[in-house]
Amino acid sequence: MPVPPKRNDQNPVAHDRVYRALRQRIMHGELPPGHALTLRGVAAKYGVSMTPAREAVRRLAAEGALSMTASGRVNTPDLSNERIEELAAIRALLEPELASRALPRAHMALNDRLHAINAAMAEVIAKGDAVGYIRTNLEFHRTLYLRAQAPAMLAMAETVWLQLGPTMRHLYGRLQRTEVPQHHRAIVAALRAGDEPGLRLAVRTDVTQGLRMLVG
Repeated sequence: MPVPPKRNDQNPVAHDRVYRALRQRIMHGELPPGHALTLRGVAAKYGVSMTPAREAVRRLAAEGALSMTASGRVNTPDLSNERIEELAAIRALLEPELASRALPRAHMALNDRLHAINAAMAEVIAKGDAVGYIRTNLEFHRTLYLRAQAPAMLAMAETVWLQLGPTMRHLYGRLQRTEVPQHHRAIVAALRAGDEPGLRLAVRTDVTQGLRMLVG
């Protein structure tokens, strides 16, 4: 007679589900900087035991998306100006390179998709939806960078986005957006023109200009 699986056998599946859901919330700015979490609260929210909740939190802490003390206290990052500058510098180096690598594969379908994402972004801006803005902004960049076919570089970029998620939520309130960022239009125009220097400049400016407001 087969032995029924133990509950712990499901922990890897549960852990991955909690990790992905919480990672998305952090990356999209649903949680503000310095927001406190508890393992019990995470477990209750996602309907899992403490073990997968703890593993998901530890995994996110290893990526810099959360801080976790020896006593078990968990917070979203409340970044110093120096840390914001460092992450902005990484974006300024990494993302223009991803865009440059994507340029040879930037066919009409990509331009149409980026235009559609900008239209969706305009809608969430009109609603004052900060989380929707961050989500569509990252979708715009990810859609472009996927064409680079450089998965290791894209993974590095996503780790930076993850660490900046709560800060980007704070930044949205400072920016007071009323329209799609002009640099998004410049990115699409450079792609259509095959203008690599213009594309690099537009991406670099887009990913760093707002963050400089927080450290200025």
